[in-house]
Amino acid sequence: MAYDHQEQEQLDSFKAFWSKYGNIIVWVLILALGSFAGWNFWKTHQANKSIEASALYDELQTSLLANDNAKVQRIAGDIRSKYENSPYTQMAALAAAKTAFEANDLKTAKAQLQWAADNGNDEYKSIAKLRLAGVLLDEKAFDEALKVLNGTFLPQFTAQVNDRKGDVLVGQNKLNEARAAYVAALAAMDAASPARQLVQVKLEAIGGTVPADKNGKAPAADQKAAA
Repeated sequence: MAYDHQEQEQLDSFKAFWSKYGNIIVWVLILALGSFAGWNFWKTHQANKSIEASALYDELQTSLLANDNAKVQRIAGDIRSKYENSPYTQMAALAAAKTAFEANDLKTAKAQLQWAADNGNDEYKSIAKLRLAGVLLDEKAFDEALKVLNGTFLPQFTAQVNDRKGDVLVGQNKLNEARAAYVAALAAMDAASPARQLVQVKLEAIGGTVPADKNGKAPAADQKAAA
């Protein structure tokens, strides 16, 4: 009987607890299950959107190979309108800028690059701004190009930024500043970079001297000439 009495007390205690907190527990469980279901739905939805964006981007690549600028621009627009937050949107903008530039549609090329520069991740922003400065250089919009190049870039783009600055400054006939930019580009480049020789040629073409390396050695090109 003592056991039965204790069991009854526990049952009564549970009934009292449930009477007081039962509704709260039920609603917490409902909300938790609802959140879990919503999270799974969102993940599935995002995965489906990524697959759809990837398929569109594949179509864009096919149009790139066919040099179909009009179709590339249309597909890039579709990707942006439907999947704006997808990495494919940034990639599509850069690709669309390239075909527009090759089609001599500089207005569209600049618009695509500006969008990527404003909306991409840090790497895509850096790439887009470098390419945008290149288009502006071709248009001889030197001040605008320098404004873009004086913006924020990831450290790994330092050499390319200074190289492009040198090109713009040469266009402005600011040769002292151009030489300093090319020297800065060389300083930021790896010694084995294939781009070094081109920068050296540009520097020497405007009366600059290629600096020796950290060991005091002349550049490889000068060593070959001396030999």
